[in-house]
Amino acid sequence: MTVVAENRTISDAPPTGREEAWRFTPLGRLRGLHLSVDGADQASIDIVTSPEARVESVATHTLDAPSGPVEYQCRLVLEAAPSSSLLILPRNSVGSVPSIITITGTGTERPTVGNLVIRAEQGSTGVVVIEHVGSTSYVGNVEIEVGDGADLTVISIQSWADDTVHLGRQHAQLGRDSRFRSLVATLGGDVVRVVPTVSYSAPGGDAELLGVFFAERGQHVEHRLQVDHSEPHCRSNVVYKGALQDDGTHSVWIGDVLIRAEAVGTQTYEINRNLLLTTGARADSVPNLEIETGNVTGAGHASATGRFDDEQLFYLRSRGIDADSARRLVVHGFFAEIVGRIPTEGVGARIMAAIERKLAGGDDTHVPDREGGEL
Repeated sequence: MTVVAENRTISDAPPTGREEAWRFTPLGRLRGLHLSVDGADQASIDIVTSPEARVESVATHTLDAPSGPVEYQCRLVLEAAPSSSLLILPRNSVGSVPSIITITGTGTERPTVGNLVIRAEQGSTGVVVIEHVGSTSYVGNVEIEVGDGADLTVISIQSWADDTVHLGRQHAQLGRDSRFRSLVATLGGDVVRVVPTVSYSAPGGDAELLGVFFAERGQHVEHRLQVDHSEPHCRSNVVYKGALQDDGTHSVWIGDVLIRAEAVGTQTYEINRNLLLTTGARADSVPNLEIETGNVTGAGHASATGRFDDEQLFYLRSRGIDADSARRLVVHGFFAEIVGRIPTEGVGARIMAAIERKLAGGDDTHVPDREGGEL
C-alpha cells in the first residue's frame, strides 16, 4: 500500500520509473511531459455552461493551493498556466442542463497545459461534462470543490486521437453531507494516465467513482485512484471496468483507499474488472485498502481479469447470432452496469456507440451526439 503522507503529496520530484506510483508507466513514451513543460502553450478550453452556472478566467497564482495528493506534474501546470478556468455552480442552484467543457488538442509539437476548477457551492446540484478531443501532448489538473449539501456529477471523457499523450489529475474535496459522482471514460490516446482522487473535509460525504476504458493497438491506459477517508461517517464506492484488445496493449488500474483512525463509521468498496478480448493484451490491477480503525461500517475490495467466456459466446451463437454480433453483445453487457448509472441522458449511449465502433475496427474515438457531432 502506498501510504498517504501527511503533507498529502504523492511525488515531490520528477519520476524516474523506480517509484511505486510510476513503475507501470512507460516514461519513454511521455515526450518528457513527466519532467518538464517548458515552452508549453495554454490548452484550448471552451466552456458552455448551464443557464444557472457561470464561468470565470482567473490568474492561476491567485488560486488557493490545490487540495489532496499533488504530483510533480501538478506543480508544473500551476507554474506554466498563467490563467485558469473557474466554473461555479451557485449556492442552492439546480442545473437544468449539463455544463460542457471541451479541451481540444492542436498538435503534438509543443506541450499544452490546462488548469480547471469546478466549484459546486453549498446546496447546489449540477452535472459537468469534460470532453478531450484532438491530438496533443497535454498535462492537466482538475480541482473539484463540492460544498456542504451539494450534489455534483463530473463526467470526463478522453476521446483523444491515437497520437496523444495525456497526464491528468482530478481531485475532489467533499464537504459535509455532500454527494459526488465521477465517471472517467478513456477511449482514445497513445498514453493516457489519469489520477482521480477524493478527500473529505467534513462528515457525511458520499463519493461514487465510476470508470470505463477500451484500449487497443498498443495503447497504454492507466488510472490511479486514491480515496482518503479522514472524516467520520463518509462513504466511497469505486467501480472501474475495462476491455483490451491487440498485441502490446496495456492497462493499469490502481485503487488506494485509506481509512484513517478518526474516520469511524466509514463505508467503502472498490472493484476493478478487466476483459481481455485478444491474446497479447495485458491488464495490471492492484486494489489496496489500509484501515487504521476497527470501527467501520464496511470495507472491501475485489479485482478480476479474464478472457471472453466461451460458454456465453456459444449460447449466443447457438441462437443464430453471428460471431461479431455475439462479441459486441458480451462487451455491451460487461459495461452496462456502469454506463447505466450515468445520470445524463444520452451520454451512456454515446459512450457505448464509441466502444462498438472500436469493436468493429473503426478509428473514430469521438463520442458523437445524436446529430453526429461531438459532445
